[in-house]
Amino acid sequence: MTFRLIALDVDGTLLNDEHELTPRVRDAVRAAAAGGAEIVLCTGRGSNSALPVLDSLGLEGTLVTHNGACIVESKSRKALRESVIEANAIGKYLAYCRESGVHFDMNTAFDLYVESMTDEIAGMYERLLVKPILWEQSRGVPEGLLKVSIFAEKEALDRMENEWASWEHELQTVRSGDYFFDVQHKEATKGAALAHLASQRGVRPEEVLAIGNYYNDIGMIRFAGLGVAMANSPDPVKEAADETTVSNNEDGVAVVLEEKVIRPANGGAVR
Repeated sequence: MTFRLIALDVDGTLLNDEHELTPRVRDAVRAAAAGGAEIVLCTGRGSNSALPVLDSLGLEGTLVTHNGACIVESKSRKALRESVIEANAIGKYLAYCRESGVHFDMNTAFDLYVESMTDEIAGMYERLLVKPILWEQSRGVPEGLLKVSIFAEKEALDRMENEWASWEHELQTVRSGDYFFDVQHKEATKGAALAHLASQRGVRPEEVLAIGNYYNDIGMIRFAGLGVAMANSPDPVKEAADETTVSNNEDGVAVVLEEKVIRPANGGAVR
């Protein structure tokens, strides 16, 4: 099977645990693109944090950001599709975070807003190539809100997730990492955004390859004709996948692309 569209998660998948793009992974992604496949980064990151990753690959194109709440065209830096949160739906989530002293940020297509910041939080944003904008609580929420991301220790997020399980939710809540939890529109998922792109391009699901490592990747992994989970994925993600590869610290994306895309196109050789 020739894969016409290749969807790649970023953190924990494309990048290693040091947030690095290794030469082997970069070369494999570029080789797949040169062979005719469209590379689509599908990430929980915001657009301004994801675009530099695409730039580091030396590619242009379309990205799925904010866990599917936004589709962005890299060359124009234009949002093509957005799933906006109603301001009155997000209030109880923000109130919980404020009362619990849990850090959160509010994301529009290209900007990220915070009400406060510590040195630890600043370091996290620096690693993700993000420059937060300070926002006064009295102003409500930013216009065009797509996602609220919560950052805390794993134990605090586990506790919060358990408490929220009894809530009635107008919005979707999704764990996007051990230290990250996201709140967004119910219809905003990586899987739905990927299905939208595939339909626009006339690409059948069986012509889609998706690689991811966390709960927010399950939708796109299930949608794709071949969905691959990284070895560093939680068990439910592996169970949703067709196959599992080695970890992000072992160039798992390159391993998959070399085997499934590059070797078949080159008659069995990796060039």
